[in-house]
Amino acid sequence: MRKYGVPQSASNSQARVPLAGRALSSFRQRLLKWFLAHRRELPWRESRDPYRVWLAEVMLQQTRIAAVLPYYHRFLKRFRTVQLLAAAPEQEVLRLWSGLGYYQRARNLHRAAKAMVARYGGKFPRDADSVRSLPGIGTYTRAAVMSIAFDEPLAVLDGNVARVLARLGALRGDVRQPRVWKRLGAESQRLMDIRSPGDWNQALMELGETICVPHTPLCAQCPVARYCHALALGLTREIPAKRAKRAGMRVTLAAAVLCDARGRTLLLDGPGRHDDVLFSRLKQFPAIEAQADAAKKLRKYLRKELGLRTNSLRALPALHHRVTFRSVLFLPFLVSVSRLPKRRGTETLPLERVPKLPVSSATRKIALAALGNR
Repeated sequence: MRKYGVPQSASNSQARVPLAGRALSSFRQRLLKWFLAHRRELPWRESRDPYRVWLAEVMLQQTRIAAVLPYYHRFLKRFRTVQLLAAAPEQEVLRLWSGLGYYQRARNLHRAAKAMVARYGGKFPRDADSVRSLPGIGTYTRAAVMSIAFDEPLAVLDGNVARVLARLGALRGDVRQPRVWKRLGAESQRLMDIRSPGDWNQALMELGETICVPHTPLCAQCPVARYCHALALGLTREIPAKRAKRAGMRVTLAAAVLCDARGRTLLLDGPGRHDDVLFSRLKQFPAIEAQADAAKKLRKYLRKELGLRTNSLRALPALHHRVTFRSVLFLPFLVSVSRLPKRRGTETLPLERVPKLPVSSATRKIALAALGNR
């Protein structure tokens, strides 16, 4: 890759001058030229089909490209069009999404597809108000899809773009503060090359993902390094400021894997489920928080909630799991029963099927532990 370097005239004392006029024109030309020469070949860049662009942008939210690629291919193989996605049962959509995390994205994707079929003839709408009304499509996704698919001059702002802009302007502080984020959004729109909005947005995102990275930016390879005020001041490692980390939380959960003589188990799918965040609002084993006396508390819970009286609780190996800022210790118990209880919001099924269902990674871990210790 070409080495761009930094002009020797850059001074630590120079005042920041907003990009404008010839400098802004040169900045745009350099960034777009670099992007067209070095952009990564990604499947959603093979066409401007708004459905494919939209699917990719939803999957890429808080998720690495490498993790998204196999899911993207599988999803498109099954749901080639918005109509096919809209017509599918939610459980099938969740099954194909299983493992990618943040399952509300899949639910919103499904709901938005249904809305497109019902309101817009199965097509992605082209006006901003209609797009804004669709489930799960916020400011960023709307700008990304409409600029890439329809050449609408709407600038994107995500974490990568915010980092690039903060360094260009040597903007100190937490970029996620509402006041700062709003300022960066306005700057992103001002800098946009309205002649190539889709390529422009992708160029800024690509620069943030591959060159202007968080900890050790590759400034010598940056096509617009000469315009970076943070680099001129020697502040690329300090800008943007690190976000204050949320204090960690430790959680201990006891989970019951009920199992009858036929090898069937029970999952909760509605009222009675534990904290939806820990189980991604998906089907789960009965579980309660229990810092101490886990077996005793679980036995009491099963009696009260499911009408199940049993002393046959066999402890399985403890499991460790992380969900955002939570560190979770699961204490699973294999509970042998003669008959599985029937309650509203429960599902009875063979235990070996559970890992293949659209369930959270926590539920899958518990099921595999039970299968390996029956």
